Amino acid sequence: MNKLVLNYAILDSAILAIVFVPLLSAQNRSAAAVEQREVHGQTILSKNLPAAELTLGKDFRYIGGQTVNLYGKCEAEQHLFVEAGEGGVVERFYWIQFEHFLSTNTQTYDYRAEQTTDIGGLQFIYDVKSWPDYATMQAEDPASDGAAMVRLLAQHNLAFPKRAARVRMFHLPTPDRRSELMIIYGEALPEGSEVPVGKEGVVLDKDAPEVARMILADARRDLAIRKP
Repeated sequence: MNKLVLNYAILDSAILAIVFVPLLSAQNRSAAAVEQREVHGQTILSKNLPAAELTLGKDFRYIGGQTVNLYGKCEAEQHLFVEAGEGGVVERFYWIQFEHFLSTNTQTYDYRAEQTTDIGGLQFIYDVKSWPDYATMQAEDPASDGAAMVRLLAQHNLAFPKRAARVRMFHLPTPDRRSELMIIYGEALPEGSEVPVGKEGVVLDKDAPEVARMILADARRDLAIRKP
């Protein structure tokens, strides 16, 4: 190899190193984000934001965890436990998500604390809604956290239910409101269910408060949270 060719080879190697090192670093950060919370059986061990152990009922199977970037603004660490029914359609599920805004912005989580519930010493803001096609609604925006969960389910030949009700709960572990723990509990609605559904989602807290209390009770029954 002559001197000119050798210099080009060295230059190409340097360029490759510049391109790939940041990519590898980003991949390592994502992997570390998932690994920072361990899952043992039915329990997620979270050392911070918040420091707590979350344990699901024995009927739920852990599907897996993943880290996703949301619109370049947030990073979310997702975990999913399911009780699957016939044909791979999920009957009940717990979608647990640890999320924080990136340092590139100053945004905060701004939830109105109209309804709250306490689980294991953690206070959650919550709402309860129902849909005629929850699965399709989650997949509508490919960049969303819901679409990421749809893809995780598909890897295991599973899918969210169509007619479904869910309670969504948010805990804000820090005063700056830049981190959150989101827990979504959902359950399929059987044919003939009297739970109202609507295309844009029915706010059960307002339109069917007794049903909303029942869904919340179902979510609380199979979820235990213990602070260290």
